[in-house]
Amino acid sequence: MTAIPSPDLLAADNRTYQRRIFSWTLYDWANSAFVTTILAAILPVYYSTVAGASLSSEAQATAYWSIGLSISLLIGALISPVLGTVSDISRTKKRFLGLFTMLGALTSGLLVLVNYGDWMLASVLFIIARIGFLGSTSFYDSLLPHVARPEDRDSVSARGYAMGYLGGGILLAINIVMLQTLPGLLGAQLSFASVAVWWLVFSIPLFRRVPEPPAVRNLLPGETVFSATIKQLTGTFSDIRRYRELFKFLIAFLIYNDAIGTIISLAVIYGAELGFGSVELVLALLLVQFVGIPFSLMFGRLPSPKSTRRSFYLAFMLFNLVVLPLVGISGSRLLPADMSGVPAAAFETHDGFVGQGLYGARDHLFNLSGQWETQPVTAAESRQTEDVESLISRVRGDALTLQFNGKAVELTYIAGPQSGSIAVLLDGLPHLDPETGSPMVLDTFNETTRYGETVVISAPAAGQHTLTLSNDGEEGADNLIAIQSIGILQPERETSLPVILGVLLLIQGIGLIFAALTQRLFSQPASTLTTKRSIMLALVFYSVIAVWGFLLDSSIEFWFLAWLVAIVQGGSQALSRSLYASLSPARKSGEFFGIYGVMEKFSAIIGPLIFALAVALFGSSRPAIISLIAFFIIGGYLLAKVNVSEGQRVAQEEDDRLAAENG
Repeated sequence: MTAIPSPDLLAADNRTYQRRIFSWTLYDWANSAFVTTILAAILPVYYSTVAGASLSSEAQATAYWSIGLSISLLIGALISPVLGTVSDISRTKKRFLGLFTMLGALTSGLLVLVNYGDWMLASVLFIIARIGFLGSTSFYDSLLPHVARPEDRDSVSARGYAMGYLGGGILLAINIVMLQTLPGLLGAQLSFASVAVWWLVFSIPLFRRVPEPPAVRNLLPGETVFSATIKQLTGTFSDIRRYRELFKFLIAFLIYNDAIGTIISLAVIYGAELGFGSVELVLALLLVQFVGIPFSLMFGRLPSPKSTRRSFYLAFMLFNLVVLPLVGISGSRLLPADMSGVPAAAFETHDGFVGQGLYGARDHLFNLSGQWETQPVTAAESRQTEDVESLISRVRGDALTLQFNGKAVELTYIAGPQSGSIAVLLDGLPHLDPETGSPMVLDTFNETTRYGETVVISAPAAGQHTLTLSNDGEEGADNLIAIQSIGILQPERETSLPVILGVLLLIQGIGLIFAALTQRLFSQPASTLTTKRSIMLALVFYSVIAVWGFLLDSSIEFWFLAWLVAIVQGGSQALSRSLYASLSPARKSGEFFGIYGVMEKFSAIIGPLIFALAVALFGSSRPAIISLIAFFIIGGYLLAKVNVSEGQRVAQEEDDRLAAENG
């Protein structure tokens, strides 16, 4: 049974209807600026290196950042159902949406005030901004049943995600250019300001063109909004049996969205662990943003009987599901190593030159007087994994020399108020800073003691090299230098990005031809696709992604996998949102989408936690990635048990009852 749209939707002429849809989807364009710039790409690094400069280590900054994430999620989860129900009763969905939009955008803009050491200010502003984002998203989602007619909800929801990918991707690209071209902190600070402007400006059409939905019911004599809210929430949860299918979907959604959220939030960290460079990871993130646009639209049309291209879309997607892994895995084995990006052989210790690994010098402290000291450190502070002190020679009292076989080393040191400068020599010559072209001198002074500061020093070519770290302070001054460890990094992956992207585009061209020639063969299976079955198809894609993520170890596979993620990421979430909308009473959309928001927020906590536990058990992210298959299988199984028609019937009965009682 399909829910009957509200009279306002039925009465709207086509031009008005389309303008409302566009205005609603434009809000996804607006608030995705927060996701890409604040949540994912720029603020996390800024928080660790700038705001957290006064903290003892990057690890502590990361811990505080994680605490901020958890606090904002918890507050968002607590307030969403309550305020959603209030908005249903008081007819204030748009008012609450505007309030949370202003809250999120303005506090995002106020991040321009954060400077070195302002971690507390950054934490408070970020928590408030994310609460604004979470709250606004909940009210924005609740407008979907009042903006799109039932037969259009899948495609409209998908259009929203596509607009979000486009808007968030464009602003992120602009902000990356600002980071690369503007001096000091200006690029990052202007990026935060741009989020506020972008979010507020592109939200205006929604507030102008989308009407406020009707109230769920009229207040009874002597009843307040607060008492009515408590009564309605209590009634909903005490009557769970009536909404049995909806809550079955919510449980399935919680489980499979756990794994989807984990892939989204930890993909960059996983890629870094496998040795992919930061530039490559950022470019892959942008690829997912922009490639996700057309595929989100395709997924949104898969369940629509009105779409004349659904068999074409299905053929094209299934072609990618099969061909991308086959070509990616084959390319990693058949293409030259400098094209495919397979890892090179590890550097080995040879003739007294230490090979790949992490080496400690027992935290030797030295100064210009020539007096060496050894300071014990705690297990948490020490990164020493092997005692190779015999391979580290003290050339002078104020210098430390390491002979290594490799190309790049990562120096880990302690910065503090008594710390001085380190001059870096490579093979007896001053090492030139790649940014300035002048001899590299590391300033290790910091107002507070900070452990785990790192810098990478790279030789022109791999081979046997001698690294000398010399105290560059003035003689007689208290210039203390503390070296925690020196890591000989693994060989850099060599890859040809133009070749990889060229092969990807060639595959897409062949796929389009394949889909055009074979779409008639897929017309029958395409005709059976409903919203639920399309989500289950997306979970099949994600299962393949998890298996492939466990196996991949080359750049070409990484890029092909990113493309496969882009195919389903937006579509799976868009269809989940529209399916939930069809199972919810439209007049109670604020309340029910508040509950939906709680499930989304818990999935952002549970998935990464289980991922972290898997890493702790196995010592690697690979088993953690493949463990996500269980979430997709269980979530898909529970989703298959949801009787959508029955859930829609119950939702429509509730809407009819409320309409009859309150007009």
